[in-house]
Amino acid sequence: MRVLVTGGAGFIGSHIVDRLVARGDEVVVLDSLAVQDGLPDYLPDGVDFRVGDLSDEAAVQGAVAGVDAVCHQAARVGLGVDFNDVSAYVRDNDLGTANLLRALWNRSFKGRLVVASSMVVYGEGRYNCPDHGRGDVPPRSAADLDAGRFEPRCPTCGEDLDWETVPEHAGFDPRNVYAATKVHTEHLSFLYGREAGVNVCALRYHNVYGPRMPRDTPYAGVAAIFRSAFEAGRAPRVFEDGGQMRDFVHVDDVARANVLALDSDWNGACNIASGEPHSVGDMANALAAGFTGVPKPVVTGEYRLGDVRHVVASPDLAEAVLGFRAETRFDKGMAEFATAPLRA
Repeated sequence: MRVLVTGGAGFIGSHIVDRLVARGDEVVVLDSLAVQDGLPDYLPDGVDFRVGDLSDEAAVQGAVAGVDAVCHQAARVGLGVDFNDVSAYVRDNDLGTANLLRALWNRSFKGRLVVASSMVVYGEGRYNCPDHGRGDVPPRSAADLDAGRFEPRCPTCGEDLDWETVPEHAGFDPRNVYAATKVHTEHLSFLYGREAGVNVCALRYHNVYGPRMPRDTPYAGVAAIFRSAFEAGRAPRVFEDGGQMRDFVHVDDVARANVLALDSDWNGACNIASGEPHSVGDMANALAAGFTGVPKPVVTGEYRLGDVRHVVASPDLAEAVLGFRAETRFDKGMAEFATAPLRA
């Protein structure tokens, strides 16, 4: 099988490329290298590597020619600096996806399409009030956050809500620019699938970590930000009270999920998560255990309005339709991540 991996030189994409090459697939990589300092040395031999941005229609058309499947990983990720990043996110994620899909349409592509999505499409996770049941959760107010009241509150009685795992049929509720572009990526991809008669799988990644993760930037994940602080001898700054619940899933598991999705005919979205939730504070402490003589994480009470409190997925559908279950346990993965090579 000849597979195009967009963003195949990046964090997650490069691990997918490794797996595809190892099993004998022909791999085409289209990557702008916008966040790389030249071609990375970890790409395996035999990859048809093309430097190009998804805004370059000629580059995209050349990359899709003759491929049997597409694994779309290229994206601008993270919360960014501030709302001034909105145009860059829309250009890279919305328009980039549109250009890819247009190129596939123009060559009457009928192969497999797997796209990278994110748990951020859910906004706040799923909550339950003991007295009033499940319901929509409005954004947390700045007044509550300033007062250190971080738990979402029931809109009926005002009491703190209990979090639950989020299934794929939960509604979209994007609460930052990146999240909005990931919702649009899914919408465009499934619209293409319906029009072209192609099954599309959107993988909603939870908090991915592991080797080749980018270092401390506004576009990096929290695990990389904490790791960079420890390396510099600084105490990581844990926002809110550190009790935000997340699912930290290792990049090896995420890459394996993509290969399983490429081999499946599932049409729909799947949560890609470890099924082993931990708080952000737990993650900071687990990562600290991999270093010697580093300062302890500092819980600051700071917050960002674009952040959500708890979002933890149910991994059951991915197991049922893709045969995917995460294999890397949290403690082992974090211990290895303390010394894993990162990207500049």
